[in-house]
Amino acid sequence: MTKSLPVLVCLVVGAAATFAQTTTVSPRRLVRAVGEGKASGKPDQAQVDLAVVTQAGTAQDAAAQNANQTTAVLTQLRQLLGANADIKTLNYSLSPVYNYPPNGGQPTLTGFAANNTVEATVSDLSLPGKIIDTAIQAGANRVDGLRFTIKDDQPLRIQALRSASLQARAHADAIALGLGVRLGAVLGAAEGYSSGVVAADRSVLAAAAAAPTPVQPGNVDITATVTLEIEIAQ
Repeated sequence: MTKSLPVLVCLVVGAAATFAQTTTVSPRRLVRAVGEGKASGKPDQAQVDLAVVTQAGTAQDAAAQNANQTTAVLTQLRQLLGANADIKTLNYSLSPVYNYPPNGGQPTLTGFAANNTVEATVSDLSLPGKIIDTAIQAGANRVDGLRFTIKDDQPLRIQALRSASLQARAHADAIALGLGVRLGAVLGAAEGYSSGVVAADRSVLAAAAAAPTPVQPGNVDITATVTLEIEIAQ
């Protein structure tokens, strides 16, 4: 038994080496190219983010003041937009406020701040300016954002994807021509998008306290990218 063991080990090692050689796969040669396409459309929806921020000596007082002001804002917005208006809470926070000495040292608690942020979504693009003015007059003291979007942007996405695919293929053909090779089958394709949102100018939001607030929506751009991997024919 002790004499046959080395022979057996050699046979196993030899078989493993033979197996490794037969299963080695040559890497595929391919061309990778990226294309970009863009499609534009008119927005049909607007989203306005409004915040009520209050500060008081105690957490209870800050929260109570915030609740009163936010209720007043919501009441006025529903009078403007209707009882079934699309209004939702985006964020609520209640946190301590500290005073930090300029030269270091122990910070001191000065009070508490409450923040309630709501978002109003409308299909009438003439309303965002009125929403901002109404909310500020009712007690909102911060406008966090105004965005114009398209409810169903699928047709624009398809259009942008088609353009991106054609451009990616054209790039791949140009690369192959430059390398003097012939392309074969498409091995893979990946897509990507950029945000199709138009944000209002910050100067408009900063001047929101002066009624009426002018708001002018622009086009919504959908940008798509397509990455192709195409085999180089043998």
